[in-house]
Amino acid sequence: MSDFHDAARGGLSKSGLEAVLRQVGDERYHNRHPFHHRMTSGALSKIEMQAWALNRYCYQAVIPRKDAMILAHAEDPAFRAAWRKRIEDHDGEDGWSGGIARWLHLATSLGLDAEAVKSERLALPATRFAVGAYLSFCTDRTLLEAVASSLTEMFSPTIIGERVPAMLAKYDYITEDTLAYFSRRPEQASRDADFALAYVLAHADTAERQQQAIDALVFKCDILWAMLDALQHAYGAPGNIPPGAFRPEAAL
Repeated sequence: MSDFHDAARGGLSKSGLEAVLRQVGDERYHNRHPFHHRMTSGALSKIEMQAWALNRYCYQAVIPRKDAMILAHAEDPAFRAAWRKRIEDHDGEDGWSGGIARWLHLATSLGLDAEAVKSERLALPATRFAVGAYLSFCTDRTLLEAVASSLTEMFSPTIIGERVPAMLAKYDYITEDTLAYFSRRPEQASRDADFALAYVLAHADTAERQQQAIDALVFKCDILWAMLDALQHAYGAPGNIPPGAFRPEAAL
């Protein structure tokens, strides 16, 4: 597996940069993680599935906030007009009818209490640290780096295509209604990824900026990987759930 530390040494063509970015996803996206493989093989317990949904809610909930930070960096009104669609996708037109609400529906369909999920108080410490790090990254880094970190969406349709059919086939308590969140995401993610990739390829115009973009995508892949690491450590056998984190009796 590559470390990508000096992948842009000497500068890359646009096609060369795109190839490296796609290689990052091929090697580091979390569809390669053992927790994902256990999910798609039907090996997760219901407790593990609940823990995944509860912890992932923290990530879903921070997406419009990090996108607002990206908008705050952007001086181009055309960029802002395109990017704000992401916030609308997750918040909905009324603040609570978008992707976050659909993820909450997924969690409650698995038997979790809505208020416990929304409070995020039962999430793993590692989840909260990872999500906070992502928000801080998009707040503190350059616009180019923040946009590049979103390029994990290039690989989102792949993981959804693996996850959804397997979950429907192998877990009898999961239905299409449970997974309604995923019905819109491949189209939204592809639209957003195309825009972000075009922006990165246009603005990563030096070797230094190209490396920043590559490093940003590696960082984002690490965030998603770390979240599954934490779930695997806490809820996979033999299990080591930290104090205060979700236990079945705490949220049912």
